[in-house]
Amino acid sequence: MFKTPSPKFVMALAVVTGLAMAQAHADSSLPVGPKVGDQDLSGFYRWPQALPESPGVMLRREAMLAQPEITSAGVAERILYTSTDVRWYAGIVPVSGTVYLPKGEPPAGGWPLVAWAHGTLGVSDSCAPSWTGHKPRDATYIQRWLENGFAVVATDYQGLGGAGPHPYLIWEAEGRSVLDGARAALAAYRDKLASKVFVTGQSQGSGAAIGATVIAESYAPDVPLIATVATGLVSTFPDGPYKPPQTTAIASPIYTSLMMLGGSLPDGAPSADDLVSDKGKPVLKAARESCTPEMREVARKDGITAQNVYVEPIANVLARLTPITDMKAVRLKVPVLLGTGLADSTLVPTRQYAEVAALCAAGNEVVWKTYPGATHNGGLNAAFPDALAFFRGMLAGQKPRANCAGIAEPGAPGEAAKGIAFND
Repeated sequence: MFKTPSPKFVMALAVVTGLAMAQAHADSSLPVGPKVGDQDLSGFYRWPQALPESPGVMLRREAMLAQPEITSAGVAERILYTSTDVRWYAGIVPVSGTVYLPKGEPPAGGWPLVAWAHGTLGVSDSCAPSWTGHKPRDATYIQRWLENGFAVVATDYQGLGGAGPHPYLIWEAEGRSVLDGARAALAAYRDKLASKVFVTGQSQGSGAAIGATVIAESYAPDVPLIATVATGLVSTFPDGPYKPPQTTAIASPIYTSLMMLGGSLPDGAPSADDLVSDKGKPVLKAARESCTPEMREVARKDGITAQNVYVEPIANVLARLTPITDMKAVRLKVPVLLGTGLADSTLVPTRQYAEVAALCAAGNEVVWKTYPGATHNGGLNAAFPDALAFFRGMLAGQKPRANCAGIAEPGAPGEAAKGIAFND
């Protein structure tokens, strides 16, 4: 997505940067404080004691406040667990999230577990869903899994709630948060959960979901991953067979500021404060102290645009950033369902098709679904019936019938068929 000459920050692009590397640099300090979005939410999010040496350990949990959209949860808890930092090489770090279990007694063998990866909210601690509650669209999505007999663990991701920066869009970091949340939940609720994990994510979370699937065998072979769903696809594949006609850069003062604060600037590069103009500083301040709705309101009120937010053209700023959404298409351990709203103007359908084409070309079991009229915001719940059928089919031992042979650029004949077909 972006071009950068820097050799210093190439971490998130390898399939395996390795736990060993993180441990070797564990004495490095994690950047902390208000400049990276840290806030004093409550003592729950800070762990002053020595951390366990392993990722995926549950540190603490407490009851969550009820949300009106989530009515089928018998257990709703805020959790804090361990994961491994891959961006700043800080070793084991605490990560927050939430866990929801359906009402009633679990079935024989326990409830299957859905690991949910949310979309863009911001980089400051107050954006953590475990603190603010899940936004209504996402809460509705969680509710739909609960009412259909699935438990849900929802990571906040590293740095949202927990100390240090949030590695925004850095897929391997976010994928670790997803997998370690599943590990922690499986251990803490072992008498209620089945050893069957499904990953699902939207937008930013689609990169986390695919990232978790890419690294699952090497980083978390103990997580019993069955299948993955990703919607509002954000990942980019420079070596893929299809080059979308539209630009793949997210040239926005909002997203670019989040990326700068979230670790996309290589070590030794000018800081976000150096790159933001006096006119643009209120957006950077809003990013550190609040979330994307407030950032957009500040930009609207102050007339901050892509043309005046930085001290140099936004294209030059983007060129400084590590291409954090770039991935190399590899063979995945499990089948994947990819969903695209054909009215998505945030991550345009042709960009999403490029991801589908790359994963198909790598020989993966891919089912691609398109949803006419669905926007970026609407695609998540539009895809739910297909996601449910996909996961239920996998639980029943049915292999989904990949439709890579029939896909085509959005708008052309041969788009993904309706419904999920399974091989007998």
